[in-house]
Amino acid sequence: MAGLVPGSSFDHRGTTFPPLLLADLLNAVRDPATGHLRVGTVRFDAATLEGEADFESVTFEGDATFEAATFKGDATFRSATFERTATFRSVTFKTVADFGSATFEGDARFRWATFMGDAGYESVTFERGAEFRSATFQRDATFRWATFERAVSLGPLVCAGRVVLSAAVFGSPVTLFFAARQLECRRTRWSSTAEIRLRYTRVDLTHAVFEYPLTIAAQRDPFLRPDGQRMAETLFATEPNASVRVASLRGVDASHLVLSDIDLSECLFTGTVHLDRVHLEGACLFATVPSGRHWRAWRPVRFTQRRTIAEEHHWRARQPAAVPGWNRAAAGAGRVGPAAVPGLDEAAAGAVHVGPLQLAPVYRALRKAFEDGKHEPGAADFYYGEMEMRRHADDIPRSERSLLTAYWALSGYGLRASRALGWLAACMLATIVLLMGFGLPENDPKQRATGIVPAGGGSVTFEIEKADPHNPTGNRFTGKRFEKALKVTLNSVVFRSSGQDLTTTGTYIEMISRLTEPVLLGLAILAVRNRVKR
Repeated sequence: MAGLVPGSSFDHRGTTFPPLLLADLLNAVRDPATGHLRVGTVRFDAATLEGEADFESVTFEGDATFEAATFKGDATFRSATFERTATFRSVTFKTVADFGSATFEGDARFRWATFMGDAGYESVTFERGAEFRSATFQRDATFRWATFERAVSLGPLVCAGRVVLSAAVFGSPVTLFFAARQLECRRTRWSSTAEIRLRYTRVDLTHAVFEYPLTIAAQRDPFLRPDGQRMAETLFATEPNASVRVASLRGVDASHLVLSDIDLSECLFTGTVHLDRVHLEGACLFATVPSGRHWRAWRPVRFTQRRTIAEEHHWRARQPAAVPGWNRAAAGAGRVGPAAVPGLDEAAAGAVHVGPLQLAPVYRALRKAFEDGKHEPGAADFYYGEMEMRRHADDIPRSERSLLTAYWALSGYGLRASRALGWLAACMLATIVLLMGFGLPENDPKQRATGIVPAGGGSVTFEIEKADPHNPTGNRFTGKRFEKALKVTLNSVVFRSSGQDLTTTGTYIEMISRLTEPVLLGLAILAVRNRVKR
């Protein structure tokens, strides 16, 4: 060590460093004038560092190679500067790996690296490529406030905890491949096109910024390693499937966002900008209403299945008469992990409750997004949700709420054919019963001709009259009267007059029937059309 000077290079491949020996080595290259640590080209391939490896604020003026090295204690590279290539291929960090505020002016290669503890890359600047291919993080990997100036591809990597990209900046086109339980991208900025392919992941995109198209897609098959083999996913052995779930899109401008095969059943949409322009591809799943039959006070309640958003679940679960099955998670359920970025508006991150007044525009935007994608049946579900929120909102007059309630009760806003047909059948049955009881006369009135025969002969003039119908007095509910009432009712459904002789009461019954029953038939036809329209 006596011969080392600041900027010296050294080769310690295969060397075992007991505690404190590395500190003595680095002190030998400390610049006495500035106190800074400067080294040239260093080789720590297959080295074993048994104690704490403190490379804080070290400037690596040449290549820094730690291939297959083992860090048994904490590895600290905070504020270090790598002026050329930094290679950590197949390295093992058994505890914490801290690269906070480090600067990589050359390529940063972490291929096959294994991080058994937390890995911190906060405020790191990657001026060239950042390679984490086949890396494994057994706990959290934090890239908060990191800057990726030329990262073309990041991953594939496996992380058993969180991958934190909050407030990170991607300055060029990038593709991310993560198999991680959680991906946190609050206020992350993508200044170019990007694609994120995920497995097993729950994503928080609160206030993320997309200046160009960004695609988030679920990867169906495991990622491949550089040798063509599938990456091991033993860290996710307890997961039921590899689905990808978005937790929050609040504060996001969704006009450049593409979601493919994503589970949106927990996603918070309130506050999303240009939600009507979001592109949904593949099987994007939404929450559904509670299934089965439930009891609300004394009456049974059964919900027709439809797509809903998580915030409607939260709102309905807070109502005093809420039935079981609505998601009772707080409105901030979309948050991933603890507060990641100090100073961020937690209310904007999902800690506030919303109601029908805020949810109606969300449903309206999603309906338009589905309509623009030519998915009319899916758009119908969101139209139903929009009308439900309008009906429950506090800003509409009582008369309009009554009209919407009637529209809902009669036909489910023109989307429930069975409901409209049920009312139609009930109205027809009521019409038949009323006609049999009061509308059909006792007997069909017969025509009667009267005339005067002149005494001296000549032509005779007859006057044809018809007796007034008489209200029934005998047995009113007979098969013959049922047949007549059925014909009158069926003609009323198609807005036709049957021509049947009726009593005065029957005439009014037929008029009401001809007004209401065609409307119900039209609502049923409209509901069927909305479900099969393309």
